[in-house]
Amino acid sequence: MIAEQDKRAIEQFADALWMERGLSRNTLQAYQSDLRKLATWLQIECTRHLLNARREDLLAYLAYQVKIGKKPRSSARLLSCLRQFYQYGLREGWVINDPSTRINAPKLGRPLPRSMSEASVEAILQAPDTGDLEGFRDRVMLEILYATGLRVSELVGLRLDQVSINQGVVRVVGKGNKERLIPFGEEAQSWLMRFLKGPRQELLDDRLCPDLFPTRRGAGMTRQAFWYRLKKYAVLAGIDRDSISPHTLRHAFATHLLDHGADLRVVQMLLGHSDLSTTQIYTHIARERLKTLHQKHHPRG
Repeated sequence: MIAEQDKRAIEQFADALWMERGLSRNTLQAYQSDLRKLATWLQIECTRHLLNARREDLLAYLAYQVKIGKKPRSSARLLSCLRQFYQYGLREGWVINDPSTRINAPKLGRPLPRSMSEASVEAILQAPDTGDLEGFRDRVMLEILYATGLRVSELVGLRLDQVSINQGVVRVVGKGNKERLIPFGEEAQSWLMRFLKGPRQELLDDRLCPDLFPTRRGAGMTRQAFWYRLKKYAVLAGIDRDSISPHTLRHAFATHLLDHGADLRVVQMLLGHSDLSTTQIYTHIARERLKTLHQKHHPRG
């Protein structure tokens, strides 16, 4: 059980991050979860509260995280969260010193994101049974996801008023409350028009719903539900279900654009990356693919 003072501090810290930095709900929930777990551990192992933890307590907890198999990236995120929390605590007068100072973050390699070949993407797109109302909806969701590179939270959260069929664009508000307009091609446009003309209203049974992709319950789909359905379609398409996620299609969107000559700055804008260095990782994927093709097809490869 977390002490009441720690619980209030965590909630106030999350509210401050939301107001000051506009962090997404998922990020805030992850930060709060990390802090609650630490607060619980501190009470059990050190009989100490989150607000009077010492540097050695935090080091011991980070060591414990490694012991139970947490990856360096998780530890780095936790440490980043702690630094922000205790710096906020200093400003608010909750703590008199920051116990997270002089704790080095773990070194992180930068793994290449998983992507898919164009043939694999096509197989996934063909997998839903479009003779079924939910299958038709899922096909449209997959088409829009691959055509726009949306984050899964942006996809399932789309409302009718965010899409312009005539202009072929979708308007989303991504991380940091940044709005962007993303075009989608004729194929996705055609599927979406057909969906809006019939299957969507049949799913709703003439109920009103602002969500673009409703379920039979008359509400929007959750991220978890879409993730589950994508795994099912991966199996139907003959693709390893463990190698695919909604984010994999986002990576495929970016990689295939670059493969076909798109400008890196354009891809950055479409993905909603604030820093070009985040987008540049896709150039490494394209470069590795070129090497593989050269080795496979060149007579002296």
